[in-house]
Amino acid sequence: MPGEGTRLSGQRRGVQWLGLVLLLVLPLAAWVALRCVPLPAGLYLPLPPAVELTDRHGRSLREVSAVEDFVSQTASLAEIPQCLIDATLAAEDQRFWKHDGVDWRATLRATGQLLRHRRVVSGASTLTQQLIKQVQPRPRTLFPKLLESLQALRLEQIWSKQQILTAYLNRIDYGNRRRGCAAAAAFYFDRRLPDLSPAEAAFLAGLPQAPTRLNPHRNFERARQRQQWILARMRAAGRLTEAEYARACAAPLRLRSPVADFLAPHFADLVLQTHAPVLAAHGGGPLATTLDLGLQRRAEQVLRRQLDRLRPHQARHGAVVILDVPTGDVRALVGSPDFFAVPAGQVNGAWARRSAGSTFKPFTYLIALEQGATPATIVADVPTDFATPTGVFAPLNYDRRCQGPTRYREALANSLNIPAVKVLEAIGGPGVLLERLQACGLTTLDQPPAFYGLGLTIGNAEARLLELANAYACLARLGLHRPYRLLADTPVGAAAAAKASRDPRVFEAGPAWLVADILSDNAARARAFGLDSPLRFDFPVACKTGTSTAFRDNWAFGYTPEFVVAVWVGNFDGTPMQEISGVSGAAPVLQELMNHLHERFGTSWYPPPTPLVELAIHPLTGRQVDPGRPDALRERFLATALPPRETATDYDAAGRVRLPAAYRDWFLHHGQSLAARVWLDDDEVPPAEFRITQPLSGAVFVLDPDLPEAGRRLRLRALAAGQVRWHSPTLTITGASGTPEAWLAEGRHELVAQDERTGAEARAWIEVRRL
Repeated sequence: MPGEGTRLSGQRRGVQWLGLVLLLVLPLAAWVALRCVPLPAGLYLPLPPAVELTDRHGRSLREVSAVEDFVSQTASLAEIPQCLIDATLAAEDQRFWKHDGVDWRATLRATGQLLRHRRVVSGASTLTQQLIKQVQPRPRTLFPKLLESLQALRLEQIWSKQQILTAYLNRIDYGNRRRGCAAAAAFYFDRRLPDLSPAEAAFLAGLPQAPTRLNPHRNFERARQRQQWILARMRAAGRLTEAEYARACAAPLRLRSPVADFLAPHFADLVLQTHAPVLAAHGGGPLATTLDLGLQRRAEQVLRRQLDRLRPHQARHGAVVILDVPTGDVRALVGSPDFFAVPAGQVNGAWARRSAGSTFKPFTYLIALEQGATPATIVADVPTDFATPTGVFAPLNYDRRCQGPTRYREALANSLNIPAVKVLEAIGGPGVLLERLQACGLTTLDQPPAFYGLGLTIGNAEARLLELANAYACLARLGLHRPYRLLADTPVGAAAAAKASRDPRVFEAGPAWLVADILSDNAARARAFGLDSPLRFDFPVACKTGTSTAFRDNWAFGYTPEFVVAVWVGNFDGTPMQEISGVSGAAPVLQELMNHLHERFGTSWYPPPTPLVELAIHPLTGRQVDPGRPDALRERFLATALPPRETATDYDAAGRVRLPAAYRDWFLHHGQSLAARVWLDDDEVPPAEFRITQPLSGAVFVLDPDLPEAGRRLRLRALAAGQVRWHSPTLTITGASGTPEAWLAEGRHELVAQDERTGAEARAWIEVRRL
């Protein structure tokens, strides 16, 4: 019918008009809608500038960033060589100049492959999409990918292709903490961008696909295979001639060593950890540290050589700190023998918390000297049990022997444990020592005094090598504390001296001088260490060693007015070493480095305090005697703390030194070598009764690891009328015919002594703990 045909014709024209309108409106609407798509703010933020950490002489240590874990360098498009642009597009986006932000053809291909193979076969992200993903990472699910595509389309509306390409090449991750092609070229090839060859450009262009998997320092062949694939695509795209392609494929690639600009790694990491705000405010460019790179390298070499020698003794790790005493500058810091070693090379042994061993003893004696004691003050080095809230504390000396009356000089120089605990008790207990150590900057001592008890002075607390080295620097400044410095951000010389006058005084200068004098006295420590130990120098050096439980930690410290050298040797996982103490493990490193400092820079010694008095003393009483006596010793004293003169009551009728009752057990069992010189004062000795005198019942043993066999042998003593027979249900007893000893093991044990003459028995319970 004519009317019906007309109506159908009109409907078709209406549909056609609607389609035409939609064809015009929808793209316009999409274009308008894209203008509303927000772009990542990171696109408009400048890349954080790299800060170049240098040593004190301007030599580069490492480029770092305070705000991210990448080192970035920015380059203009004019600085980027065409071969790198061609290689990047061949690898990542061959149709970059043709698409509008999304490569629809590649997207359809990748989608079809995904549906057919049920896995991702090839990618379809354009450089623009990768740039969006780089500045705003998201989960790789469907919706984030759609949003990423929309943002890529939007970015292409407002940025030119050249802008996008430049931003991509400056922001993409090339691995090994290098962001941007300029940083990558410098790191991998030590080249400026214009100097890159086509082979090098193709090699770099392949890395962003999988920076970890293609890391050329670990997987060179994988990275090389991808380079060859990129070169082939460049040839196919007409970007390389056959001759250029052949030369590029055959060109050798000489990678720069990854450690070439990664020097003093633990030191640089510590700067990043402790001075991030300073680096963030620096604004890029060189930033001088306190490190001396030449001294750092020497410390690294010396430590490695010593650990090579100690390898049969199961010592694998170590750390070294060298401080400049006047300024507090850290001149060298070695955190481990090899930063790149697996699995523990990156542990910073200079910052790790470790058991302090005997390293706190000088501070204990220094406080005693401040309180009026002298180097000649006598302490009873006899077996002693100390009552504590957790039981009886019975320390032992390094050789399981006691010396009887012992002067402070000998007790400290030989690092005797029993005297150190007695001195700590005499000065007021652990709280007094703890307060001073905290004032020296030891942040690891974060428990109340009762937690440590009297064992604080012989090493039942933790310390960091760097902080403990700085505490010894306080001793080296004769009591003045100054924080250590990692950055050379304050002047030295006169300004440093002015600052020093404002530093808190932790210890008095005179007693600190006496401690330095004792620790530098090679003759005084000869009983424990011999006259020719690694602590002997041809110039004055104050030295102290320490060893923690079961030979887990070795320490050695040495100082002069100019330098502190601090050394730790052990295993990061806490595995015990085999028969290695501080004097044999860490001290050889101290000796070699201190000798080097003396030869290279020179060292001096402290002028004596005014007035300093030298007097003749009796070696067993510490009192002043006639200088003409054959057994008199010379000792130094502060004029404000002089020893008393001897009196007639100090001796018996035969001229022997009278010992009080505290020496009774020691004298009866081990003091006979002094029988001609000392006499046990009978007026003070109570009647004997059969009892166990060593150990006391309830004793809790914390053994010094400097002892042979890790200090597991305990001498047994009893007062008895006849011979004593020992046994224990749980411990092995040896030496029944001579000196009986119990071989200690962890746990609670009963010891039984029987007097063979009377048949009487005595029992004692002890507990042995593992720290």
